[in-house]
Amino acid sequence: MSSALPAPSGGPRREIDLEHVKPYADHLGDGIVQFSFTLPVPYGLAARKAAQELARKMGFAHPEVVHYQALTDGYTYFVMFGECTQTVDYATLSGEGFEIEYMSEDQIEAFAQEHIGRPIVIVGAATGTDTHSVGIDAMLNLKGFHGHHGLEGYKAFETHNLGSQVPNSVLVAKAIEVGADAILVSQTVTQQNLHVSNLTELVEIVEAEGRRGQMILTCGGPRVSNELAKELGYDAGFSKGTYPHHVASFIVRELAARVAAA
Repeated sequence: MSSALPAPSGGPRREIDLEHVKPYADHLGDGIVQFSFTLPVPYGLAARKAAQELARKMGFAHPEVVHYQALTDGYTYFVMFGECTQTVDYATLSGEGFEIEYMSEDQIEAFAQEHIGRPIVIVGAATGTDTHSVGIDAMLNLKGFHGHHGLEGYKAFETHNLGSQVPNSVLVAKAIEVGADAILVSQTVTQQNLHVSNLTELVEIVEAEGRRGQMILTCGGPRVSNELAKELGYDAGFSKGTYPHHVASFIVRELAARVAAA
C-alpha cells in the first residue's frame, strides 16, 4: 500500500510505501536516526569503539559517533547517528482502531448536552506515593495546559481534583460518594514499575465495590499507553501529548454509548 504525501520541504508529492515505513532525516527513506546514551567506561578511543560496536548490535548500520565526552571518572556520554534497517507496517496499524477522532471544546459541550443532558461527574488524583500533581491538574483544572482548558472549564463536567499522594481507597470512596461517572488516575513517578501495581490496585478496589460497570476508568502518565491501560483493566490510557479535550472526547463518547445501551 502506498500513499502520495507532500515532501517535508513542501515540494512535489512522493509515493510512500506505508507498509514499509522507516525514519526520515536528510532524504525520504534514508533511515537515519540520532540517538544518545551513556556507557560506564572511561573516556577515550576504546570507549568510542565500544559505542559503535554496541550501536551495530542494536541493529544500526554505519553507526558514527558525532560527539562524546567524559561525564565523570569512568563514564562517557555519546551522541550518535546510525541507519535504521528495520521498517514498520503503518498501513496495518492505522487500520486497527488506534486513531481517535477528537472533538473541540465546543463540540464536546454540544455532544454532551445532546447525548447525556446532565453534568458528567469526574474524580481524579495522582495516587499512591506520587507527589506530582502537574498531570492531573493539566487535565482537570480550569487553567489546563498549553491554551487548552481543563475539564473544570467545561459546562459539561463537574470535576473533583483530589491532588497528589491519594490512596486508591480514598479516591474510590470519593468517586462513590459523589456518584462519579469517571475516574482519572495520573501516574508520573514510575520507577521500578510502581505505576503498574498501583493502577492494578485501583481496578481491584473498584471491582470489589461492585462499581466497575458504573464508572469509566482512565489513567495517564509518561509511561502509560492505551494498550497497557486496557491490559490492566482500564477503559483508556493517555500518555505524552495528551490535552484535556482528548480525555474529554473519550469520556463523553464512552458515557453516551453506555447510556444508549442502558
